Amino acid sequence: MTRSLRALLAIAAIAMPFAAAAQQVPLADFNKRPVYETMKISPDGKTLAAMAYVEGKRYLALVNMQTMEVKAIRGSDGNELAEFWWVAPNRVVYTLGEKVAGIEKPFLTGELFAVNGDGTGSDMLFGYRKGGQQTGSRIKQVTAEYGSARMIDDLRNDDGSILVAVDSWAGSGTDGDFSKVSRMDVRTGKRGNTIAVAPMRRADFLTDNAGRVRFAFGEDMQGKLQVHYRPNDDAKWELVLDERSTSTRAFPVAFSRDDSTVYWACASADAPGGLCTWTEKDRNFKRIWTNKTVESVDLVRSLDGLDIIGMRAMPGRPSLDPLVKGDPTIKIIVAMMQQFPGDDIDIVSTTPDGKKAVFLASADVNPGAFYLYDADTKKVSLLANRAPWANPEKLAPMEPIEVKARDGLALHGYLTRPPGQEAAKNLPLVVLVHGGPRARDIWAYDGEVQALASRGYAVLQVNFRGSDGYGYDFLHAGDRQWGRKMQDDVTDATKWAITSGVADPKRVCIYGGSYGGYASLMGAAREPDLYQCAIGAFGVYDLPMMFTRGDIQKSLYGTEYMREALGTDTTEQAQNSPVNYAERIKAKVMLIVGGEDVRVPPEHGEKMRAALVKAGKAPEWLYYRTEGHGIYNDDTRLEMLTKVIAFLDANIGKAKN
Repeated sequence: MTRSLRALLAIAAIAMPFAAAAQQVPLADFNKRPVYETMKISPDGKTLAAMAYVEGKRYLALVNMQTMEVKAIRGSDGNELAEFWWVAPNRVVYTLGEKVAGIEKPFLTGELFAVNGDGTGSDMLFGYRKGGQQTGSRIKQVTAEYGSARMIDDLRNDDGSILVAVDSWAGSGTDGDFSKVSRMDVRTGKRGNTIAVAPMRRADFLTDNAGRVRFAFGEDMQGKLQVHYRPNDDAKWELVLDERSTSTRAFPVAFSRDDSTVYWACASADAPGGLCTWTEKDRNFKRIWTNKTVESVDLVRSLDGLDIIGMRAMPGRPSLDPLVKGDPTIKIIVAMMQQFPGDDIDIVSTTPDGKKAVFLASADVNPGAFYLYDADTKKVSLLANRAPWANPEKLAPMEPIEVKARDGLALHGYLTRPPGQEAAKNLPLVVLVHGGPRARDIWAYDGEVQALASRGYAVLQVNFRGSDGYGYDFLHAGDRQWGRKMQDDVTDATKWAITSGVADPKRVCIYGGSYGGYASLMGAAREPDLYQCAIGAFGVYDLPMMFTRGDIQKSLYGTEYMREALGTDTTEQAQNSPVNYAERIKAKVMLIVGGEDVRVPPEHGEKMRAALVKAGKAPEWLYYRTEGHGIYNDDTRLEMLTKVIAFLDANIGKAKN
């Protein structure tokens, strides 16, 4: 397996010239996973750790930057890499997760592992399977612990320890215990005395630059924010913000270099994106950055990681807003933008001394490449292409759009037309509805969007109300609006594409997965003359069933979410369920179902299919017995993509060149 990964790395690290492109990019190219998802440099700048795909699974790849020798660390028992951090010049801590197809990140197992930068010294530091996972470990005597651990601080001034928060499973039900924070040895997994106990369940923590736990915050069961503060590890928690009483929605995100100032994400009634400063002495918010459209994507830090110098957001394309005039790191980013015009430039990792930094340059037509910046030489060098087979000249640009909903609400999204047809009109249109629904479409390379565009289809994506990233009010404007205003937003965006001349009104198909599958069938039922076909993948079709089947309702938080999103009136839920409107659907339907889907059990698809058959409208049926909430197997996913495009070709045809 190491040889296989080394071959991939060798290929990815070369700026490959593109071979003469065929007339049409093979669908298999859009189905390929990136060589890398992310990459981080060690504190001493000598080793790279990367999340790499090998044979369809995420591995931890460790690369010696002098010899280019590669070590691959894989998960066990079907788990794969979920996240990783350098915690010392020669030590990486990582977590594993269970991969669920269609979900961006694996579901964490709650275990912590560590390995040396050269691939030796692999140990489980914390986990419920500790006794059986200790091959070559020095800590077999440490017993298994039934709980979940998460790293909250790598303690940049302590190479031997990290801070971890542990949630015990004993007697806490499915929603977690009050997290306990302690210092953990990164070699042995031994933990010291508890230095903080969260004052609320499911709390996040913020530490200062000295590693002191200063804030605990999170949402209660009704989604209201609480923020607790203490000046040091010996003090008691003090509630400093309660959204219930103040109607203020803000939470701390970082400390200043000298720990005297705290930066808070602070939304307002007219601006979902905001950054404020706050001090212990003067506990008032001072707004220093505002975005009236979207929330922030990232804080931009100085190369040594200790100063907040800018903000990244994505109102349409990614934006960079400097906070410190003339900052040298901002100048470096701007220079990178000039070197790679049209690309988004993101600092993904730096050494603590700020001497070296890993940048990702990516775009809608560029899956991205990682570059190393050396502050001493001022040179930028290529580390690796994420997808060396991709040719940006053969890909389709995403155009940010803004549409007014029928009630005046501003909706944002993206329109992607076939490559070379950026001004074309009267195109066959695929309305691609994102899942979640508390998620959002972004400006970035998307293999599925590019595959559809490559076959002659315009692709419309809209962030309907209830989507994430546009603020609390926009998110909760979708409460109890499944099949109602949320659906109206998708309809209004579709009609905009038609009236603007982009889409042929007789060649429109609606397609989505999970919530997007729900919206596709509900759209075909509510607007029977608007869509010629509808594709529902792993979709929810019977809302009352959400409360009795699947894994969401198994936790108190999940139940509260469904009550908030769907209401508690079963009659109302039934009225918003596409399974009850099969006779209204005129569009040709394809249903895609995973036999092992625990999020949306296959009974949803089976019930929708039965209703359509009864109405004399039998759907095309793709049932994948061993797949879950999405398609995990690469070959199966390619098969599904091929059949989806064949279904589109049969029902709305291709654009005329």
